[in-house]
Amino acid sequence: MKYMFLMLLLVYSLLVAYAVWRGCVALRGLPVLRNVWLSGSLVLYVCLLAGTWAGMHAGFPGARVVAFVGHTAIIVFLYLIVLFLLTDLVCLVARVAGWASGGMVTFRCGALGAGVLVIVAVLVAGNWRFNHPQVVEMELSPLGRPVQGRELRLLLVSDVHLGLTIGKERLQHYVDLINARRPDAVLLAGDVFDNALAPVERQHMHEELARLRAPLGVYAVPGNHEYIGGQIDAKMAYLERGGVRVLRDSAVLLGGEVYVVGRDDRTNLRRKPLAELMKPLAGDKPVIVLDHQPYHLEEAEACGADLQLSGHTHDGQFFPVNLVVRSMYENPHGYSRRGQTHYYVSSGLGIWGPQYRIGTRSEMVLIRFLY
Repeated sequence: MKYMFLMLLLVYSLLVAYAVWRGCVALRGLPVLRNVWLSGSLVLYVCLLAGTWAGMHAGFPGARVVAFVGHTAIIVFLYLIVLFLLTDLVCLVARVAGWASGGMVTFRCGALGAGVLVIVAVLVAGNWRFNHPQVVEMELSPLGRPVQGRELRLLLVSDVHLGLTIGKERLQHYVDLINARRPDAVLLAGDVFDNALAPVERQHMHEELARLRAPLGVYAVPGNHEYIGGQIDAKMAYLERGGVRVLRDSAVLLGGEVYVVGRDDRTNLRRKPLAELMKPLAGDKPVIVLDHQPYHLEEAEACGADLQLSGHTHDGQFFPVNLVVRSMYENPHGYSRRGQTHYYVSSGLGIWGPQYRIGTRSEMVLIRFLY
């Protein structure tokens, strides 16, 4: 994992160097702006590296600001790379077509100025979307089972990513939003933590988790980020301290009538098969599966689950990564159905890294489960 990260960082750094160089070329006739460009690029790149480290440790003053700038730099450099690749393509076509090359200098400079303005506007809109999560409401019933007129109000929340970026104040806001929906049960579908446990402990976030109100309980399953940051057992114990019941390859019967089966994350290669978890359950009661990563959806269908709830994908979080993610999963986001099984994959309430939703949304999902 560490070597893969370093390789990705090297490739990305080379692409950043390309963007910085092309910016210098575009501004070669404007030395003052070129120096500003170089200085700004250096600050962004240093913050990018420091922000990544801060997300794991967060032990120095101003860590949250550095992380915000550094995570923003990820998107800024990505969009600049795309901008300069497109600019170079246009210039290449112009050169091959024999158009006057003198105008290309002005074109490059103008494209850079316009591109920067567009990037700023997109970031402002994306940050607004992140800070205003939507509440998705839907009504589902078990397929192939008689409906007896009972109802459960289930609130699905995934990928909160508590830590440095999603701190205690934001968690307080999330808890208020959740409690306002008056759910019967709250289901946290993994990645409650971002990476390290230390920033969560330091901010005493269990105090906010304990404010969650649901008469049938608050339940959580681990996600891959609980494993990536280490201390998986300590993190699960911390959730329990905040009044959250952890389901790791275990089940609970809500109100004596509906099962919720919580799977350990697939990062744990020794997690139990879903069929083994469902075998001892009473066959006449609906079964809801909580599984962080939406892989192998056919497993829930084959086991006769009525509903599977997942997260993990973030729906790509920002353009154009969302297009890549949507090509990777059978269901990258939203509702789908396989046979007699419903599925919902949430794009997540929180975020990893950049605090922007560009072409995606932050959400919580209120499900009226009629059975």
